[in-house]
Amino acid sequence: MEGLVGSQMTPITAHCKQLSSPLLPVFSPRFTKKFNLSLIGMSKSPKSLNLIAASVQPLESAKLGHFDNTLQSKEVLELWRNANAVCFDVDSTVCLDEGIDELAEFCGAGKAVAEWTSRAMSGSVPFEEALAARLSLFNPSLSQVQDFLEKRPPRLSPGIEELVKKLRANNTTVYLISGGFRQMINPVASILGIPPENIFANQLLFGSSGEFVGFDTNEPTSRSGGKATAVQQIRKAHGYKALVMIGDGATDLEARKPGGADLFICYAGVQHREAVAAKADWVVFNFRDLINSLE
Repeated sequence: MEGLVGSQMTPITAHCKQLSSPLLPVFSPRFTKKFNLSLIGMSKSPKSLNLIAASVQPLESAKLGHFDNTLQSKEVLELWRNANAVCFDVDSTVCLDEGIDELAEFCGAGKAVAEWTSRAMSGSVPFEEALAARLSLFNPSLSQVQDFLEKRPPRLSPGIEELVKKLRANNTTVYLISGGFRQMINPVASILGIPPENIFANQLLFGSSGEFVGFDTNEPTSRSGGKATAVQQIRKAHGYKALVMIGDGATDLEARKPGGADLFICYAGVQHREAVAAKADWVVFNFRDLINSLE
């Protein structure tokens, strides 16, 4: 979920080739082509979530040529390897989908809500305004949310489970920070082994009969700049010496500030938002690159 700046976004993955520099991980990306990747389906059991097939279609490659931050510097690599904590965005980063769009589509208001999401992602509308507007278009009831969670299990991005396991094995604490909703993020955290207290997200509110009544405006992630606030709170509470934020959008980029994240890694494997990628410390299109760089 994001706040609004008029950025272009393009769904992609990329070809990679091996580089020989001793400063770079074995699988550092050098992008020569874009692809349109659509992943379809996963098994339902949280313990055995398996990504099923993908269709890959080459796209025009010219737009990636001007990004030199797809090759990380020695300083960036050092910060990444020594991070005490890593905070992940959820929609279009940890997961392949935008959660609110999927819920809206399930409730019959997908197109109208997706248009608002696109605006919110680029930063042209205050986040809290976009969030309230989207929810007002379909007012999801508690029973609809429960039905959605039962019938639409989360679709995780390829490699995220392995990356989180690798980070945890290195004693790096992992957080999920999202403008989405706890009700939909809790199952994702459960799959990844992330405790509830490490989730910073919004909360849908329901009345005594299960009717939708709004969302909790006390959550920092319910408003513009909320992810940056959440990251600052995390750092202050735990005194982390090095903290990294990974995401795809403008609100994730905002988390890189004094007292917040030291490093912002743009994950462009689901959505490539050029204005965000251009300002990132490192752009990756595959979580495998981050996994390999830790070895």
